[in-house]
Amino acid sequence: MAGAVKAGSRPPWVGLAAAVWVQVAAGTAYTFPLYSHALKKAMGYNQQQLTMLGVANDTGENFGLVAGVICNRLPPWFVLLVGAACCFLGFGTLWSAVSLTVTGLPYWLLWIAICIGTNSSAWFGTGVLVTNMRNFPLSRGTVAGILKGYVGLSAAVYTGLYTGVLHSSSTKLLVFLTLGLPIVSLAMMYFVRPCMPSLEEDSLEQCHFMFTQISSIVLGLYLLAYTILVDFLPLTDSVIYILFGIMIIFLLAPLAIPIKMTIFPTKRKNNVASDTGSTSNQLTEEGSEKKEPLLATSSSNNLGNAQENDDASDVDMLLAEGEGAVKKKRRPKRGDDFEFHEALVKADFWLLFLAYFLGVGSGVTVLNNLAQIGVSYGLDDTTILLCLFSFCNFVGRISAGAVSEHFVRSRMLPRPIWMACTQVVMVVAYLLYASAINGTLYASTAMLGFCYGVQFSVMVPTVSELFGLKQFGLFYNFMLLGNPLGAFFFSGLLAGYVYDTEAAKQDPTSSTCLGPNCFRLTFLFLAGVCGLGTLLSIILSVRIRPVYQMLYASGSFRLPQNSLH
Repeated sequence: MAGAVKAGSRPPWVGLAAAVWVQVAAGTAYTFPLYSHALKKAMGYNQQQLTMLGVANDTGENFGLVAGVICNRLPPWFVLLVGAACCFLGFGTLWSAVSLTVTGLPYWLLWIAICIGTNSSAWFGTGVLVTNMRNFPLSRGTVAGILKGYVGLSAAVYTGLYTGVLHSSSTKLLVFLTLGLPIVSLAMMYFVRPCMPSLEEDSLEQCHFMFTQISSIVLGLYLLAYTILVDFLPLTDSVIYILFGIMIIFLLAPLAIPIKMTIFPTKRKNNVASDTGSTSNQLTEEGSEKKEPLLATSSSNNLGNAQENDDASDVDMLLAEGEGAVKKKRRPKRGDDFEFHEALVKADFWLLFLAYFLGVGSGVTVLNNLAQIGVSYGLDDTTILLCLFSFCNFVGRISAGAVSEHFVRSRMLPRPIWMACTQVVMVVAYLLYASAINGTLYASTAMLGFCYGVQFSVMVPTVSELFGLKQFGLFYNFMLLGNPLGAFFFSGLLAGYVYDTEAAKQDPTSSTCLGPNCFRLTFLFLAGVCGLGTLLSIILSVRIRPVYQMLYASGSFRLPQNSLH
């Protein structure tokens, strides 16, 4: 991290403000319902073919393992540059198909094009999330909630852009994704960079985070009102452009923090990782204890006692070697920095993955089919459903980051417990969808959007707390594979098949299905899936409670010694 700027200075906050724009750009996968109908019409696809393109949409968005590896070896600007290239190539191909500029493009080529286009999200998200999580290691839940929250808001941003400025033109939207997003990425590359992290709690820093959270909530409310106005009122182009310009100003709000720090600078204590004086001495004193597995400090004792099951093999090894014999480096414990292969053998890793897969995988099934769900329930304009899902998704992400951060510090409550709570609510939402009771479509969509957002914001800091920040990019992107897997099994294989079967029953010559039966079986199955996810989330929360008691015993995050890299 040579040449990195110090904590508490303006560049980390400038980087966070730039990350907001990159994260909004990273919401390209949410645009699929906006252009999928045009793609279906232009290419003559049926619903199952369209849902498999939805699988490509989720596969590209969440296949970030390569980005996770690259972000540990190359600077963030390179990661963002690759994301910009993916946008240009992928969405450029889709534009040529929808606009009929190039005819006869094969299905497999469009499948790959969607993968490449939405894979930009993985590069954008990895580049800014990993960098900012490392820049603010003591506020992981808050940072994850803010950045993932803006990704959730991106659906409303794109919907507002689509219905207002672009006049509901799928072709114009694809042109914007092809050219506009690379420009945003290139403009932000310089500002997203690693900085020396602060190792002490700072009340001023928490005030800055609160300002960013409040400004994002105001933006979310504004986007909801903007979409409703554009959807229901005949506004002139000039009014629409003014309203959209106000949205841009709200997106610039996080930049107020570094501007304020420039105008009103404050003196800070030397508490950064680069302070080689006291920090290096502390590392020397504490690090010597870590090399002696037979001698333990109080904090390492707490961790060891909390993980007796994990340590059984270590104890056997030590007994075999004999007391005072060869001192062998111990394997990492939950809360330390793990290598990828070390995490793969941990039960907690797979419990978190499965719980996330069941929660988010079921939610993305509804998201990919949201337009068709609205039509089947008799809605003429389904963009309001997408906007509602987007806003509630954002609220879930931003609130999960803040609420989980509060309870881990005050009660040492494991974050995955919130995954369990929201998956119970998701079960209720799916049952409401299946019942098709009048007036519940918007309520169930709002509930599902909120819970879907919580899954993201809880997973991100949990991964970093259990397995460290050293390989965080790789761990985070591996967890994201739950999205395309859920889309493939629950959307591509189940929802698309059920929809086409019901459509054939109604009219063998039509690919459109109307009525609650189009998705009822799918919703009942998803309710059962989330019931299982609830159970796994509870088991995981019980298992890792001792880890959180160790990490947050003092009321603030205790950065493990081997995380200071």
